[in-house]
Amino acid sequence: MEASNMELGETVVVADGDDESRGSLAAALHSAGYEVADTDRGDEALGLAQASNPAAVLLEIPLAGLCGYEICRALKAEPAFEAPIIFVSRVRTESYDRIAGLLLGADDYIVSPYEPGELLVRVANLIDRSRVRDPRARWSLTVREREILDLMSEGLRQREIARRLIISPKTVATHVEHILRKVGVRSSSEAVMVAFREQIIHPKPRRDIGIGPHFRH
Repeated sequence: MEASNMELGETVVVADGDDESRGSLAAALHSAGYEVADTDRGDEALGLAQASNPAAVLLEIPLAGLCGYEICRALKAEPAFEAPIIFVSRVRTESYDRIAGLLLGADDYIVSPYEPGELLVRVANLIDRSRVRDPRARWSLTVREREILDLMSEGLRQREIARRLIISPKTVATHVEHILRKVGVRSSSEAVMVAFREQIIHPKPRRDIGIGPHFRH
């Protein structure tokens, strides 16, 4: 395990059980000017993240001691913890693996092989966004984009949204592309889940259908 200069708040915690993969991540981050605290154990990674006020946390999922999912859940349960958490997996995963990570509060999910330059840009963008407390300001969603995101959360398809808003399906598709890019996800379902998690949108209350007042207790 290595750690240095953690009081600057620009340390990135890296947890990966594979020495080569962990070394590559650390080297890329060092090249961008970050200090790195790295470990091959999940329990040590949790301790580092809790003690060092990191700028970001990069996690592989299978780890000794605690898995990446457990670390993510524990850190996101701490109200004062605001650093982005990024899963970096060496194994090709299914969409539901990425969705599970996002539901636990992860901010991104990167699968190897990846370009170091792309990784650094995504890490830097997430760090910048994490320092803006209001997610609506962080994502810079327009009024129309928030409106479309809200309708997406109701399960409406793009053509249905177009009819509801009296705009063309092509215009809706363009807005959806902008939403996915700003939120940093790959699908509409992921965008909706992240928006619920960040409380940008809220579940609609269910309506009782076909039940008159005299049937209610």
